[in-house]
Amino acid sequence: MRVETETVTGQDATEATAEKAEQGATSIYEPDDIGDAENTRDTVHIVESEETPSEGTETEEAEDVQPQARWRQIKWSRVVAFGVLPAMALVIAAAAGFLKWQDAWVRGSTVAGIESVAAAKDSTVALLSYQPDTVDKDLAAARDRLTGKFEGSYTQLVHDVVVPGAKKDHIAAVATVPAAASVSATPRHAVVLVFVDQTVTVGNDAPTETSSIVRVTMDNIGGRWLISAFDPV
Repeated sequence: MRVETETVTGQDATEATAEKAEQGATSIYEPDDIGDAENTRDTVHIVESEETPSEGTETEEAEDVQPQARWRQIKWSRVVAFGVLPAMALVIAAAAGFLKWQDAWVRGSTVAGIESVAAAKDSTVALLSYQPDTVDKDLAAARDRLTGKFEGSYTQLVHDVVVPGAKKDHIAAVATVPAAASVSATPRHAVVLVFVDQTVTVGNDAPTETSSIVRVTMDNIGGRWLISAFDPV
């Protein structure tokens, strides 16, 4: 009986020892596992706390950039709408007006060149042609084709020299213009080169012929081309 009791007791002791060992092992390892879990959680919380502010900052920065971009877009659109476009319209209108004016000026100058050449030819013939019996009338009509200082100087020459000489010596003069060319022409002013052939007869003498080139300056006054200068070249 004693042996069995001791045996049983020894078995119980062994089992008790084993249980204690298992409890000890549990007590040894469980706190570490719990600590690791808590450390892991703390680490996760720390990481999350570090990442969260950065995401918020980026969001705020994005929100700040978007209004600025919109403001700039609106500002430039207003500048284009109220500044650039009207300025471009004015420039285009001014350019169109200038081109129209230039076209009209060119057309007017072309017409002026044609008209001034014709007037210079006719007026030169009138100035240099006369007969002894009608010299007063002939040269008076020629004076109507002149203007400015040249009109005064021509009138004095005719009155003092040409008319008395033509009447006294029976001088007749006939001028022709075989050619004429426009040097410059605007709607108000023109210069023409005139080639003149003149035949002069004194009394019963044989006629004499002369050729010359005259630079005729003309001004458009009241729609008429009048000679303001008559200079032999």
